[in-house]
Amino acid sequence: MDTSDPEIVFNHSGECNHCTFFDLNVKNFIKNDKEGIKEFNEIVNKIKIEGRNKEYDCIIGLSGGIDSSYLALKVKELDLRPLVVHVDAGWNSELAVSNIQKVVDHCGYDLFTEVIDWEVMKKLHIAYFKSGICNQDVPQDHVFFSSLYHFAIKNKIKYILSGGNFATESIFPNSWQGSAMDARNLKSIYKHHTGLKLKNYRTINFFQYYILFPFLYGMRTVRPLNYMDYNKSKALAELKRIGFKPYPGKHGESIFTKFFQDYYMPKKFGYDIRKPHLSSLILSKQISRENALKEITEIKYDSREINDLIDY
Repeated sequence: MDTSDPEIVFNHSGECNHCTFFDLNVKNFIKNDKEGIKEFNEIVNKIKIEGRNKEYDCIIGLSGGIDSSYLALKVKELDLRPLVVHVDAGWNSELAVSNIQKVVDHCGYDLFTEVIDWEVMKKLHIAYFKSGICNQDVPQDHVFFSSLYHFAIKNKIKYILSGGNFATESIFPNSWQGSAMDARNLKSIYKHHTGLKLKNYRTINFFQYYILFPFLYGMRTVRPLNYMDYNKSKALAELKRIGFKPYPGKHGESIFTKFFQDYYMPKKFGYDIRKPHLSSLILSKQISRENALKEITEIKYDSREINDLIDY
């Protein structure tokens, strides 16, 4: 990490606040020791008991990325019965569709796909471009989260299993993003740039996410990968054995996210998403700093590829 994060602070020994945050919080998030495994087993048993007479005892959002796909494999090994939901916002790559099918077929899961109204998504994306804010992935991210929670409520499922994890996502500058859960901001941007009220697009607000769903409905988000010795390379190797094929980049499953992270962010704001991603892997000892520095110097795309993305 460097001063492309305007809020970065270095101490007298050259260590930044991101590293300090990791050191202070790693034991609170990564719980793959004896006590953590015991805690996780208790959670799994509770999910099974509470879901005993239901068709599904938990819910997983499957994007086709490595984290959620690997989680789906592990959940199968735990003998849980998840409702698997995929949200199609119009930007799936062909490879993502293929990888999702490979995971679902291997695990024998039922897959429910929520297809978002493309005309609404298109207008929302254009509104976000016009707004000029940094996090252009909010239209996708928000509807992914909101659809998952609404599916859980509809099917009376209390446990949401997330592929989010501290080992590969411990670093991300606050200044590079706005909260994807801020429905008020999202609706405001849409109305300001279209003159319309947002319809045919599910939202979730802070009150629902932090208070209503957990306290009234008793919903809980569990991040199983934090209880495992999660290593991205090893996870990919395991996925490859079922026919899963890797993407170029962290979120290559989405054509829009690839464009946004590889081109829009660095060109418009000078933010290289590889820096926090690789820094997280350095801290969790999945890559050496030397290899990360070497990787960061490599060109992310050729001009023909990015021109094709822009045209698309």
